[in-house]
Amino acid sequence: MTPVELSRTVLGAVRRAVDDGVLAVAVPERVKVTAPGPGGCGDYATNIALQLARPAGQPPLHVAEILRTRLVGRDGVRDVVVTGPGFLNITLADAAGVDLVAEILRRGPRYGFVDQPGGEAVELRAPCEVRAVVVMDVVARLLRSQGVAVRASIGVSTSTGCDGALPVGEWVSVLGVRGGVGEGAASGEASSSPPGTVTIQPVPSPASPLHLGRDAARWALLHPAAHDRPRISDEHLVQREGNPLFRVRYAHARIRAVSRNAADLGFRAEPGAVEPDGGPARPGGTLIPPTDAPAGSNGTPTHPGVPTPDAPDAQLRGDEMPARTRIGTSPGSMDPVATPHPLLHALADHPRVLAQAAAHRAPDRLARHLVSVADAVLPLLPSVLPRGAVKPSATHRARLALAEAAGAVLAGGLSLLGIDAPEHL
Repeated sequence: MTPVELSRTVLGAVRRAVDDGVLAVAVPERVKVTAPGPGGCGDYATNIALQLARPAGQPPLHVAEILRTRLVGRDGVRDVVVTGPGFLNITLADAAGVDLVAEILRRGPRYGFVDQPGGEAVELRAPCEVRAVVVMDVVARLLRSQGVAVRASIGVSTSTGCDGALPVGEWVSVLGVRGGVGEGAASGEASSSPPGTVTIQPVPSPASPLHLGRDAARWALLHPAAHDRPRISDEHLVQREGNPLFRVRYAHARIRAVSRNAADLGFRAEPGAVEPDGGPARPGGTLIPPTDAPAGSNGTPTHPGVPTPDAPDAQLRGDEMPARTRIGTSPGSMDPVATPHPLLHALADHPRVLAQAAAHRAPDRLARHLVSVADAVLPLLPSVLPRGAVKPSATHRARLALAEAAGAVLAGGLSLLGIDAPEHL
């Protein structure tokens, strides 16, 4: 069950409560579900009961209990726990994570794409500036992935030197810009743009990124938000953990290597339940390595198998609770509700991230999401293959399936950004 599907399930519970006459409120258009906060448990949490309490004229805890009884037992929902002033903490059925992994493996890099065109059409325009052109190229890819028809055009401006063929040619040959190059109206016509036209105009690049090569140059231009000034430096080429581009591409290469090694050992991926076995979970779905992880030169723990960083942001945060200890119990039950592997949150969130990145013309959202997926999958990889004389088990096959699902998301996301997903690194 994806966050979008769970949101609809919670919305259905609100609608049933209103139809039953126990809640006198207007049914909201949507319900937001997020990862549980401090003191929460399960897979997802929502504050919908707190939102409805005042218009319903009832205490938040009472509203939460009304909704809880209408959520428990629904397809894909294993348990619902009320915590704090009225937060609903929802644990999905064991099969939900298994089905998600199976769906990702079936769709491959196109997981999160919309198969049927939506009938919407958008015309994109950008000034003849390297960052604007690259961002427009990726926004066009994102929109097409969501079923939107796109036409992209680049303005021509003598002030930027784009009236000559060489710069645009290099953008094509070095940066891989495609579609719309050399088309469209001159810059300055944006004010007369027809309805449905979107002008892509992020903060310009302070220098040419061509010397970085295609992958690093595109990442340098796309990873910062549109209102942030990109940093055009060799830091994007450094193969160390402090470089987020390296972590994303390294994670994909490691997953491919693990898949090849598994094939050599004679076993294949088979979706199944996977317990969280990394370190404490960071907000956003990434993992901090356990305290017994190998330390880098500055004494900070590292992701298993990743070259040692010198960056201080890899330090373990002591105020965060280990993922496996964040459990809750149902009212009247002593059975624990275990937190699933953090990677599942990031994978389930991928379709929403694609839709939001397309809707807001914000490739940086996808770039940051890929970093979260990479950081969540890296601690899993050392446990995928059996060690010594141990024979591959269902657990190993399930871990391999989860890793390969992450690899599919990374490959699809990098492709949309126009960046290579390496088999070897």
